[in-house]
Amino acid sequence: MRATVWSKDQCPYCVMAKDLLRTQGIEYEERNISQGAWTKEQLMEAVPHARTLPQVFIDQQLIGGYDQLKKYFQKN
Repeated sequence: MRATVWSKDQCPYCVMAKDLLRTQGIEYEERNISQGAWTKEQLMEAVPHARTLPQVFIDQQLIGGYDQLKKYFQKN
């Protein structure tokens, strides 16, 4: 299982999502749009309806934000 987390600086829900993935033993790639090579435009290509961060993918399937990620793990 592999995850991708679109995030930004100063985002408490981004931190909580990454912590939750770590506690579940899931490795993730962080795509921070505040710094580095990733941009908001790339995020909008990946998730056109995104209005908040984080946006989390697991095995290339969009899960959504932190609340959806929590529900995902409660079901599985």
